[in-house]
Parts: sequence; structure tokens; C-alpha cells
Amino acid sequence: MNSVAVQADPIPDTVLLRFAGHNFEPLPSGALFWRARETLLVADLHLEKMASFARRGQMLPPYDTAMTLTRLETDLRRTGAKRLIALGDSFHRPDSAGLLTPADRMRLDSMTDAVECIWLSGNHDPVPHAIGGTCLPELELEGLFLTHEPKKGQTGLVAGHLHPAARIAMDGRTTRKPCFVHDSRLLILPAYGSSTGALNILSQAFFGLFHWPALEVTMLGSDRAYPVPVKRLVGG
Repeated sequence: MNSVAVQADPIPDTVLLRFAGHNFEPLPSGALFWRARETLLVADLHLEKMASFARRGQMLPPYDTAMTLTRLETDLRRTGAKRLIALGDSFHRPDSAGLLTPADRMRLDSMTDAVECIWLSGNHDPVPHAIGGTCLPELELEGLFLTHEPKKGQTGLVAGHLHPAARIAMDGRTTRKPCFVHDSRLLILPAYGSSTGALNILSQAFFGLFHWPALEVTMLGSDRAYPVPVKRLVGG
């Protein structure tokens, strides 16, 4: 058993995100810790994204996988989570799991040996991969429906895919950061991967998904996540 999952350290200044009758702790990395179930939720790791670009001749440093795995190891150790659930697009391409460097593959193997890993399929990785753990198209758990792509009409839906970000205006300045966003039915996690973009939640891709009077936004900061007033949201 690897030592990735150990006794949880205190998480200072953590806000609670209440959704579908459950309490979650949003982390500044973009992970969501479900303490009552010792479960860490992440979305859109996009492992091997830069490596896939580099193999096609684009001059990009292929170190994103190592950076993302370091972040994930830190969150597992920090929280003491016994289970990891990845909400799809864990790999940037269907064949990316087979293209990992030996060092990155060893790190993933250590992780899957240490904690229960559940990998949900996404549009970038629709088929099961050879990494340890369990590959599923979607998962129902404790009244939650965990899947990759958000959709309307289902209560308790937790998804990723859209890489949400919030831009807020305050005191004449604006700040734009990835965010968690949810209402009474739908929760979307920010992208966790180190080389992923983000899409403003006021953009057209989010239209019709949320009931705005119930909307809550939790933005990622440098050392914590924090709620932001919806009235401060701006486009761009």
C-alpha cells in the first residue's frame, strides 16, 4: 500500500459547499472533497494533453501530466481521501494512457494501489483504459448522479466538461478564475488539469443549465476557494 492516502491534515479557511443534501469542501486546486465519504472528486485532468501536442510537432513542454499528478497526490495526502472519482476526460486522447512516461505511469499505479479509483468516461476518453481502478460511463452514489457532461432535468447531477470560470468586478477591477458553480440541481466542477482552459459561466455554453435565483459560485484562490456574489459576475 502506497502512502498517498494518510491521516488528513486540517484544511484551513475551507468553505462548505452544500449540494443535494451533502456537504463538500471545495479546494483551491479545483478538487471537491466529500469528507463524509472520504472521497475526492476531480474533473477534466486531461493527462498527456501537452505531450499529445508535442508528438504532433508543436513546440510545447510536455510536463503537464507530472504537474497534475503532483497536485493530485498532494490533495489525496492532504485530505486523507480513501476514494478518488474522476468525472471524465482524465486523459486527453483515447490512447493517452498508453503513452505515459514510465515515471508518470508508476505514479498513477501507486495512486491506484493506495486508494479506490473510479474513472468515468468523457468525450476525450470514451473507452476504458488500462490504468488501475474501475472505468464506468457514469455513477449513481448517495442520491448523486456523477457523469461527465452536464445536462438539464436531473436532480443531484455532478459533472465537469465545461471548465467553468467566473469573472467578477469589484472596486473598479476585474478578476477571472476557475470556479465551482451550482444551483439546487446541477453542480459543475472546474477543470483540474494543469494545462486546461476555462470558460466564463456567463457564456452561451452555460445558458439554460442553471436556475439563476439559486445559483452559487465558488471561485478558486491561491490558497483557498471562496464564494463570490452572483451580482458581481461579468462577461469576458
